[in-house]
Amino acid sequence: MNKNKSLIGNRITRLAILKVACTIAMTAVAAPLFAQQPTQQSPTVKGPRVWLDMDQKEIDDAYDQSVWAPNQQHIAKRRALASERTLARIGLPERVAYGSTEIEKLDIYKTKRANAPIQVFIHGGAWRSGSARNSASQAEMFINAGAHYVALDFAAVQNVGGNLLTVADQVRRAVAWVYKNAASFGGDPNRLYVSGHSSGAYLAGVVLVTDWKKDFGLPVEVVKGGLCSSGMYDLKPVRLSARSNYVKFDDATEQALSSQRHLEKLNAPVIVSHGTLESPEFQRQAGDFAAAVKAAGKPVRFIVGEGYNHFEMPETLGSPYDLLGRAVLEQMKLVVDQERK
Repeated sequence: MNKNKSLIGNRITRLAILKVACTIAMTAVAAPLFAQQPTQQSPTVKGPRVWLDMDQKEIDDAYDQSVWAPNQQHIAKRRALASERTLARIGLPERVAYGSTEIEKLDIYKTKRANAPIQVFIHGGAWRSGSARNSASQAEMFINAGAHYVALDFAAVQNVGGNLLTVADQVRRAVAWVYKNAASFGGDPNRLYVSGHSSGAYLAGVVLVTDWKKDFGLPVEVVKGGLCSSGMYDLKPVRLSARSNYVKFDDATEQALSSQRHLEKLNAPVIVSHGTLESPEFQRQAGDFAAAVKAAGKPVRFIVGEGYNHFEMPETLGSPYDLLGRAVLEQMKLVVDQERK
């Protein structure tokens, strides 16, 4: 009898243990599932439409790429380190003034080839930051391919009272200086190209539709080709965004500096690009600009970087085998010098 009671007790104990174990296991499995369920919140109320189907917050986010690229800070550090490594390999550039203010300078990275073509790069930074020095990482590719590489410095818009016309004027004057002084550093003024990323792509677009004859007394076709990567080409929606907090937009600025509205002055083939992980609004700007250039009967190449965000796209400009590097070298009719070690 005691033996039977003992067996029954053991069974009960084992059953209890199994029950407790199953309960713990089920809780462990269910906990993450419950944790992943969205908390019950009241639905977000969409504000009045500001641009297309976007309310104010949405358009502010659309023109703030950090919202769409959580790795922005990592990429910025990577880019700065890449530029420093490049400078350690190829040496410091020749730094020359193109204007009278302290910031109006440019860096010239010289190739060994005589009478070489020139690539002028305009950095991004939402018109508020960025520098020629941090744009050094692309230089090595160009000088190895037989081209001079020139990186521009210009004022941050907040340092000129929010006046974007001043910034655009500086960049245009810098390009004019390069054209006029190309022979002084072994460059061919008749093979001058421009490129830019983000707000620099916007400024590259402005350069491409400049009336060089009227404004500078130079030939109409100063620029022979351009790359506009991840930029903006019509300022109307930008003016409606939070960028208006530090840029003094008005009707005259919007009209004068929206390159898409002045394509009759475009006299060079242009490469337009964006990444698929950029804000949809930036993608729309690039697509609309490329379509408008094509509709105007001007040569355009449209490149979409699959899987790239806004800050990753310019990294492809420093390699002759990557998206933008290869495209720009082809535009300049250059190939990598395979004999260079």
